[in-house]
Amino acid sequence: MPVLIDRASLGCTILTGMESVRPPRRHPSGCEWIEVGLVNNMPDAALESTEQQFLDLLAAAAGESWVRVRFLALRGAPRSERTQRHLRQSYLDTADIGAADLDGLIVTGTEPKAARLAEEPYWRAFTALTDWARQSTISTVWSCLAAHAAVLYLDGIERMPLGEKCIGVFPCDKLVDHPFTQGLPRHLAIPHARWNALREEALAASGYQVLTHSPAAGVDAFARQEQSLMLFFQGHPEYGASALLGEYRRDIGRFLRKERPDYPTMPQHYFDAPTEAALAAFRQRAEREPREELMADFPVAAEPNARWQPFAATFYRNWLSYLSSEKQQRLRPTDYLASLRLDQAPVAVI
Repeated sequence: MPVLIDRASLGCTILTGMESVRPPRRHPSGCEWIEVGLVNNMPDAALESTEQQFLDLLAAAAGESWVRVRFLALRGAPRSERTQRHLRQSYLDTADIGAADLDGLIVTGTEPKAARLAEEPYWRAFTALTDWARQSTISTVWSCLAAHAAVLYLDGIERMPLGEKCIGVFPCDKLVDHPFTQGLPRHLAIPHARWNALREEALAASGYQVLTHSPAAGVDAFARQEQSLMLFFQGHPEYGASALLGEYRRDIGRFLRKERPDYPTMPQHYFDAPTEAALAAFRQRAEREPREELMADFPVAAEPNARWQPFAATFYRNWLSYLSSEKQQRLRPTDYLASLRLDQAPVAVI
């Protein structure tokens, strides 16, 4: 079913490939509406592409459910004036999250600015959000750095720096049967892009259950049941086909501008063999004569095959199904009254 995107003052949009679909004027049948909040902490350059990645993933995963998505932003994160305008128009402040009446929450990571996560400018807002999420949602998804920050705050689990960036599409194994892993094959592949890792032993000692694990990248997805069922990803199942390519290009540009001392690691298991060869030749040239103008000669890589997307859709389909099932059990029929009045806001179909 379609995903309803609530962009605050800009009104509502239906994301669907079927132009004939029109949203009902009221809540379709109570619990069929799943209310999801997306706390998008990504840097300015990736903010809107991250919105679209999660919207596309939720649309692929929605099945028979109608999903309403609201965007939220943490206070304290530095933003450009253009991004601040976008946030003012389309986003709610997480300080007002209680009024959103959410069933589920997704919290993204961001690029760290401080040496320690607890020193990040948004840390106080993040911890307040974490306290709210564990008490007030049916389930919350913590993505990459947000997963690291959440387990640090909840249990004091420190992440470990890696010798080089873990980046690529890594084979993973499903370790357990769990509501979030239903329908997943025993072997799957998920993108990762990070400089730090969590130790499986530390997670297990604090009551977290590892769901999927990569022999090369370590812990992939893990979960813990509190009042809210928490789902954590060290990887990025939401990534679009070209996301790792864009990140790799960005890091090469930083090397050529001398903003980082070493040439970035090529994403593993991502490019085809001819593209890897062309990129290796470009690296040799860039290391001989590092200058920003070389980016004009960056090999044009065909968009890689996003072979992880069916697995990502299964994860999130299970998550949405869990939200829907739990919502039906927790709420009385009288509580299903029209919580969503689309006739009060402009609606477009895209």
